Amino acid sequence: MGAYDESYRRSLEDPDGFWLEAAEAISWTRSPTRVIDATEAPIFRWFPDGVLNTSYNALDRHVEAGAGDRTALIYDSPVTGSGASFTYAELRDEVATFAGALASLGVGKGDRVIIYMPMVPKAVVAMLACARLGAIHSVVFGGFAPRELAARIEDAGPKVIVAASCGIEPARVVEYKPIIDEALRLSSHQPAHTVVLQRPQAEAQLGQHDLDWSSLVADAQPVDPVQVAATDPLYILYTSGTTGRPKGVVRDNGGHAVALAWTMRNVYDIGPGDVWWTASDVGWVVGHSYIVYAPLLVGATTVLYEGKPVGTPDAGAFWRVISDHGAKALFTAPTAIRAIKKVDPEAAELTKYTMESFRTLFLAGERLDPETYHWAHDHLGVPVVDHWWQTETGWPIAANPRGLEPLRTKPGSATVPMPGWNVQILDPHGKELQPHEEGSIAIKLPLPPGALPTLWGDDQRYIDSYLKEYDGYYLTGDGGYIDDDGYIFVMGRTDDVINVAGHRLSTGSIEAVVAANPAVAECAVIGVHDPLKGQLPRALVVLKAGATVPEDVLRDELVGAVRREIGPVAAFRDVSVVEALPKTRSGKILRRTMRGIADGRDEPVPSTIEDPAVLDALRPVLRGAQEG
Repeated sequence: MGAYDESYRRSLEDPDGFWLEAAEAISWTRSPTRVIDATEAPIFRWFPDGVLNTSYNALDRHVEAGAGDRTALIYDSPVTGSGASFTYAELRDEVATFAGALASLGVGKGDRVIIYMPMVPKAVVAMLACARLGAIHSVVFGGFAPRELAARIEDAGPKVIVAASCGIEPARVVEYKPIIDEALRLSSHQPAHTVVLQRPQAEAQLGQHDLDWSSLVADAQPVDPVQVAATDPLYILYTSGTTGRPKGVVRDNGGHAVALAWTMRNVYDIGPGDVWWTASDVGWVVGHSYIVYAPLLVGATTVLYEGKPVGTPDAGAFWRVISDHGAKALFTAPTAIRAIKKVDPEAAELTKYTMESFRTLFLAGERLDPETYHWAHDHLGVPVVDHWWQTETGWPIAANPRGLEPLRTKPGSATVPMPGWNVQILDPHGKELQPHEEGSIAIKLPLPPGALPTLWGDDQRYIDSYLKEYDGYYLTGDGGYIDDDGYIFVMGRTDDVINVAGHRLSTGSIEAVVAANPAVAECAVIGVHDPLKGQLPRALVVLKAGATVPEDVLRDELVGAVRREIGPVAAFRDVSVVEALPKTRSGKILRRTMRGIADGRDEPVPSTIEDPAVLDALRPVLRGAQEG
C-alpha cells in the first residue's frame, strides 16, 4: 500500500488518529484532545477543546523560531509598475500594529470587519490583523457593485470597513469610495468607521466616519494575538445564493489551520522557504486559502500579484513572475492558461524566461479540458495537476498529492479524493453508482476539518442548501464519475447536464471534444430549449490568435468530432464563433446566464461578471438560437 492509499484509508477508518497527528503541525495554546463534536449533527465542530490564534501561527511562531528574516510576502504589481517584499518579522510587525489600530476603534473578538481591497499587501495585513484580534473578516472582491456590497454589510453586520481608495485594471482605475458610500446608503446596518488606504492613482474624499489608514496606524500600538477556540469563526466568505441573498460560508480557526498546513506539504509539496505563487485574488476562496493562510502557516514565501495573465503587459506575464521570483509552483485557473494560449498559441513568450525553479502547475476553479492540459504540459515540461474544490470546502476535495506520493495524471481527471473526503457518485435516488457510471458527486458526512461547518447565522439554510438532497451526504452540485482506479472525473455542474430526447449528456464531455480542435482557444457548450428533443447542445467557440479556419469548415469538423467521440445521440450541430466568453472575475464561464438568455428569459447579469460588454455582445447570438 502506497503513502496515499495508507493516508486515505486511515483518514476514513481512524479520523481521530489521523487528524490529531495532522494537528501537531500547528502551535496551540491548548492542544486538542477531542477531534470532532457531533452532538449537533449534521452540524459538526472540529477540535472542540483546542485553543489557538491563526495569525500567530502564520507569523509570530516563525519569527520566534529564528526565521524572522525569511521573506514572507512578495508583491508584484505590473499595473502600477511597482513591487515590494516583506520578511516574516516585518509582516508580523505591520499586522500587530494594524490590529492595534482596529482595536482602538473597538474591534474585538467576534466582531466582523468587511475588507474591500485590491491585490495589495495591506489587504493581507488587514486579514491577518483581524485574525490576530479574534475578529471575523469578510473580504469582498474590490470593485463589487454597491448592491452586492450592501447585501454583505447587511448580513455580516461589520463594526468597521477596511478599504482602499481604488483598484487598478489594465485599462482603467476603479474608485472604491463612491461604491462604498452607495452601499452604505442601501444598507440598514451602518459600521462605525471606514478605514481607507489612499492609493496615489485615485485618492478618496473622506467623510465624517472615514479614517485614513496611515494616520490611524501612526498612533496605534501593536497588540499580541488573542486566543480563540478552534471552533470560533476566522472568516465569512460570501458566495452567490440561488435566491439572490448571498450565502455566508463560515470558516473556523482550528480545522482551517490544520487542513491548510496538511495540504501545503502533502498536496502542493511546499515547505519553509519555498516560493509559492497563487494567481488569484484575496476576494475568492483560493486567495484566502492559498495566497494568505496556507503558505504562511508552513513558513513559505507567497507571491501577491496585481495583474492579469495577458495584457500586463503581454502573454509572458506569468512566466516573468515565475522567473523573477524563483517560484517553485503556480496555482491558477484553467481560464488563465487558456487566455495565454489564445494570445500566444506557440508559447513564444515562454522562451524569454528562465524557469529553472519551476516544478508544478496546479489548476482549479473551472474544469480543465484535456486540450489545455496538454498545451501546458507540452510547453512547460512540468506536471500539470488538475484539482477540484469549492468555496465551501476551503481546500481540495480531489487532487494529486505531490508531496505525499505523486500519482500519474489522467487528462480530464482531478485525480483522487484527499484524506477525509469520502466521495461517492449517487443516482437521483441516493444509490451509490458503479465505476464509470455518471451521477451526482456527493460527500459522506462529516466533512473533514477546514470545510464549512455552517452558513453565517443560518444553520437551517446550510442544511437546506447542502445536506437535504441525500441523507447523510453533502451535495457538491457537481456531476461526474469515478473510474476503476478511483480517479474522479468532474464533468461540470449538475445543472449543466442536458437532456436530449431522453438521453442525459454532460456538456463538459462535449466541451472536451470541441476544445481538442487545434483552432479552438476555449469554448462553452450550453443546452438550449428545443421543442422536439427537449434540449440541444450549442457550442460557443473562441479561436486562437492567428486561426483562419472558415466558420462553416470549423462547424463541420466539430460536428464530426462530437459524432465520433460521443455519438449521434448528442444531436450536436450548432456552433457559433465569438470574440470572447462571459466570465466571473474568478474565471468561471457564465454558462447558466447564457443558457437563460438563449432560452428567452430575462436573465439578470451576475454581480461577479468580469466584463458586461462581453455578455452584451453575445445576446444577439444567443437570442438567435432561441428565435431559430
